[in-house]
Amino acid sequence: MPNGNHKLQQILDMNQEIEQVRDVDVLLEKVLAVARKLANADAGSIYVVKDEDELEFKHSQNDTLQQELDPGKKLIYNTFTVPINHKSISGYVASTGELLNIPDVYELQNVPYSFDPSYDQRSHYLTRSMLTLPLKNNQNRVIGVMQLINAKNDAGEIVAFAEEDIPLMRIFANNAAMALERAQMTRAIILRMISMAELRDPEETGTHVNRVGAYSSEIYEAWAKRRGIPQLEIDNFKDILRMAAMLHDVGKVGIKDEILQKPGRLNDLEYETMKLHVVMGAKLFLNPQSEFDEIAGQIALNHHERWDGTGYPGHVDPRRNGEPIPGYELANGKARGKKGEEIPIFGRVVAVADVYDALSSKRAYKDPWTEEDVFNELRKGAGKHFDPEIIEAFFTITDVIRSVAQRYSG
Repeated sequence: MPNGNHKLQQILDMNQEIEQVRDVDVLLEKVLAVARKLANADAGSIYVVKDEDELEFKHSQNDTLQQELDPGKKLIYNTFTVPINHKSISGYVASTGELLNIPDVYELQNVPYSFDPSYDQRSHYLTRSMLTLPLKNNQNRVIGVMQLINAKNDAGEIVAFAEEDIPLMRIFANNAAMALERAQMTRAIILRMISMAELRDPEETGTHVNRVGAYSSEIYEAWAKRRGIPQLEIDNFKDILRMAAMLHDVGKVGIKDEILQKPGRLNDLEYETMKLHVVMGAKLFLNPQSEFDEIAGQIALNHHERWDGTGYPGHVDPRRNGEPIPGYELANGKARGKKGEEIPIFGRVVAVADVYDALSSKRAYKDPWTEEDVFNELRKGAGKHFDPEIIEAFFTITDVIRSVAQRYSG
């Protein structure tokens, strides 16, 4: 960490940075990156308490392994759970609420916990120093654990984490825990809204919307980087998009049960009724009070538009119950479909994420498609159903997409 009075100022600046993040997954990524920067740590991981006796591994970063990847690629990691007990380092910190500063994890003696070297063996990485901090809420309850790995000195050598930096790291961990709890509450509210739709539409599950939100965030980042969009702007929109995309089908709460829950394919009249869900969803976000409201409304209205202009609902006004906007009426009285970049970018992104997940998942009327068939369908849809640039971006991150699918399986 920096020396002198700059340490406290850096903590204050970093706290402001994480307080601006609203989505849980984006927040965990940011918290870990900021903590590693403060402690000059090469790597790190974050666990979140899943229930009273388990930690869930949620996020990992590793500069050494990242540098071995091709430019633009991300580290892929699997989620797993760890018992909250005294046997592992993270479990011990979660169960006791105590911080552990270990100079060398391979030299542990006379302690109840042990270090599992299997990750090092699989990744050909060498863990030495480790700082493990509990993330405690205002009630002093542990809601997560953060592990920082391999502190480096100015010469780039692996050293122990400095004891004099521990008090400030505690302050940061406490603030990170409060930000995490706020983000968890926001996610819970969104999932409660989704559960209302799930009561009506069995396909609209928490795992489905979490996948669509995570896919959308990753696809957008890949597309934006190819466009040269500044990272700060990408980070802001990733945060909002991750949450807003989860609500893409929230308008289905206004569709009749006999249509939503019909086991077979819809007839023409039923399909026209089903299409109204996009307008109903957009109406929930009229008179936006925030950027989130604005983007959520855009996604709800536009995620069924098609790049070639054959999607729905087209150029309509949600304020007027989906009537065509003057000047965009067709001869049959319907609205002209939005075409190409007339479709807002977040609608175009979620269109790809939603179709990918629908084809990859089991539905009442179909079995999941093979990955090869899904990929072929997306490629065929480039320039017709989908923005070709977004499809190109999607195929640069298929390893990340698979990781998201594994994380939110079920």
